[in-house]
Amino acid sequence: MLETTWFAIWGVAWAVYFMLDGFDLGLGLLSPFISKSETERRIAVNAMGPFWDGNEVWLITAGGVTFAAFPAAYALMFSALYTPLMMLLFALILRGVAFEFRGKVESASWRKVWDGALAVGSGLAGLLLGVAFANLFAGIPVDQEGVFQGNLFTFLNPYGLAGGVFFLVAFVHHGALWLAVKTNGELRERSRAIALRLWVATLLLAVAFLALTAVYTQLWTNLLGRPGFLAFPVLAVVALVASPVLSRKAKDWAAWGASAAFLACAVGFGVAGLFPTIVGSSLDPAYSATAFNSASSPLTLKIMLGVALSILPLVIAYQTWVYVRFGGTVTKETLEDGPSY
Repeated sequence: MLETTWFAIWGVAWAVYFMLDGFDLGLGLLSPFISKSETERRIAVNAMGPFWDGNEVWLITAGGVTFAAFPAAYALMFSALYTPLMMLLFALILRGVAFEFRGKVESASWRKVWDGALAVGSGLAGLLLGVAFANLFAGIPVDQEGVFQGNLFTFLNPYGLAGGVFFLVAFVHHGALWLAVKTNGELRERSRAIALRLWVATLLLAVAFLALTAVYTQLWTNLLGRPGFLAFPVLAVVALVASPVLSRKAKDWAAWGASAAFLACAVGFGVAGLFPTIVGSSLDPAYSATAFNSASSPLTLKIMLGVALSILPLVIAYQTWVYVRFGGTVTKETLEDGPSY
C-alpha cells in the first residue's frame, strides 16, 4: 500500500511539473518570435518571470521522490539517462542565466544573445523531457544487472522523437495561452491566434503519439486491464477540445486551465499505464524496476509520508499565493513601476 501511495505521489509530482513549468518552457521558446519590439519581449519575459523558478520546485520534488522512495529505480534511471539528464540540467541552467542576465546591460545585441539563450534552453529542455518520458513509456535497454546497454542515440528512436516533438509543441501552445492571460491589446490577440494554430498541431501530434504508443509500448494494454485509469485519456481529450473553445470566447484563464489539465492528464496517462513499473527494461520485463522491487523500507516510506504531508501543503499554499499576487496583466506601465527583467 505504501509503495502504491508513493508511486501515485511520484506521478502527481511529474504531472504538476509538466502542467506548471510547461508554459514557461513553451513561452521561453516562443517569446523571441511572438514579440515585435523590445517592450513586447520584456512583457513576454516578465509574464513568466515570477513563476518559472517556483515551477521547477516540482522537478526537484519528482527527482527527490524517486531518490528517497525508490532508490533502486533512481540509480537505474539516472545512470541510464545520465547524458540526456545532464543535457536537461545544462539547458535549465542556460535559461535561468538568461532570465537574470538579459536586463543587466543596456545593449540591444546583449539582450538578443540572452533572448536566444532563453529560447534555446527552453526548447531543448522541453524536447528532452518529451524524449526521456517517451523512452520510459517504451522501456529502455537495461540488463539483469541494471546496466544500460545503449548510448545517447538509443533514445533518438522514432517513438522517443515523436514524444519529444509532441510535448514541445504542447508546451509552446500552453505558453501562448499563458501570454494571452498576462497581456492585453494587440499582443493578447496575437497570442490567442498563435495558440489556436498551435492547438491544431498539438491535436495532430497527440493523435500520432497515441497511435505510436499502441505500437511501441504496453500502456494501452495496461490501461485496458484497469478501466478506471482510462479516465486519464478521456479527460485529456475533453480538456484539449475545450481549450480553443474557451480561447475563442476570450476566457483566457479557463483556456489555459484546460491546457494545463490536458498536460497533467497526458502525463497521468503515461504514469498510470506504466504502473507498477518505474523504469521498464526493453530487453526483458523481469529486469524492470518497479514500485515494489525498488522501494525503500516500509518504515522509511512511512516517515517520508508524514514529512511530505506536512510540507507539501506549505509549498502549495506559497505557490498559490505567488500566482494570485503576480497573476495580473503585464503592461508597459507595470514594467516601469517596479523591478522587471
